[in-house]
Amino acid sequence: MTASPIEGLYNFRDTAGLPLRGGGVTPPGVLLRSDALASLTPKGLEALAATSVGVIVDLRTQAERTVAPDRIPDSRPITVVELPILQGAMADMAMQLGNDSSSAKTPPAHFDVPTLGDLYTQMLAGSADAFVQIARLIVAEKGSSASAVLVHCTAGKDRTGLATALMLDAGGVERAAVIDDYAASQNNLAGAWADGMIHAVSSYGVEITPALRLLITGTPPQAIEQALAWVDDHHGDAAGYLRSAGLTADELSLLRARFAA
Repeated sequence: MTASPIEGLYNFRDTAGLPLRGGGVTPPGVLLRSDALASLTPKGLEALAATSVGVIVDLRTQAERTVAPDRIPDSRPITVVELPILQGAMADMAMQLGNDSSSAKTPPAHFDVPTLGDLYTQMLAGSADAFVQIARLIVAEKGSSASAVLVHCTAGKDRTGLATALMLDAGGVERAAVIDDYAASQNNLAGAWADGMIHAVSSYGVEITPALRLLITGTPPQAIEQALAWVDDHHGDAAGYLRSAGLTADELSLLRARFAA
């Protein structure tokens, strides 16, 4: 597991230093990604305040935010934008499964879980507007003193992973580097975070099968490859996907400029 530079977080990182298709690498302080900010320690809050984050995008549902509200530094202004994406909300899913099991005469020993790749294609089909809003926030922050956009969900691996992959791919990052960035979350979350989440889900009476464990804690490269292949098949590439949902050609050019600066 790679130690997070922000105390209290497990899956925080800047997407800086990734190779661009036209040469060069992505600059720091444009797009950051993380797990939920509910566990930030006082030192972690200070460290986050010292970054260039100006906007925090929370992809969690209202139920997730209620159970584990983010801790936000109050030493300087930071804008919080809530863009809930239902697919990938593991706590919500586990609670519903637990309720279904408790009301059944014979609770199921396990249930059929979607693959991560299938989950991501569901997100792509139903949440394009949210992804476009993230792209616009990245563009809008250019030139401000606090210019970075931090995107997070609960684990920072599924909703955040897909959103990050789309932004990087549309922004001109080499596809292999996009996939590697996504896959890094599994190691970051291994250990205490993964154990805690598995315990939380099992507390609802749900059996933790290998497929469910992978869904909750894994980031296999094949999952994001499937999602990006869906994007390629339906829209040509991530840029085409965002354009289909309303991102303009000028906005796309500005997005690419942000990652090439």
